[in-house]
Amino acid sequence: MKCFIGLGNPGKQYEMNRHNVGFMAIDHFAVKWGITSFQNKGKGLLGEGNVNGTKVYLLKPMTYMNLSGESMRAFLDFYKANLEDITIIYDDMDTLFGQIRLRYQGSPGGHNGIKSIIQHAGTQSFNRIRVGVNRPAPGYNIADYVLSNFSKEEMKSIDEVLDLTCEAMLFSLDQSFERTMAKFNK
Repeated sequence: MKCFIGLGNPGKQYEMNRHNVGFMAIDHFAVKWGITSFQNKGKGLLGEGNVNGTKVYLLKPMTYMNLSGESMRAFLDFYKANLEDITIIYDDMDTLFGQIRLRYQGSPGGHNGIKSIIQHAGTQSFNRIRVGVNRPAPGYNIADYVLSNFSKEEMKSIDEVLDLTCEAMLFSLDQSFERTMAKFNK
């Protein structure tokens, strides 16, 4: 069993925000693998399916970004899942747009969704796929930046970014996260 948790904010107004790239990755993976039914469960929208013989859960916390850990904790407790079976997917300003970075530990780096995950996991050690959204220009408000939509130029290649993220997700289903990092961290 594996669970991918994409971080984002619920609501139409946030759909194309940089901060919602985790939700976008979950939706993209769901389409690719025919996971069509999501239910309200454990403070989130939860989909489940079978991907190449592995039971896969896809979770989009509906708690808003800053409380994402509540939904993750509800999933862990309800399914008696191990933290090692979870991968968090989220936006990262320190990674260039078009790239992903995989890590299995580290600080939140100012990301409030990851702060919440760490708080509810009780550790900084968990699998993560950081999807690059670039840093804003100096002087630009960080919150305004991550809550703004991807630019028209970025939207032209967002599917390629999501495809790459989904490749890493798929690879991690039957490979260790260490091997997945070695393959996708370039």
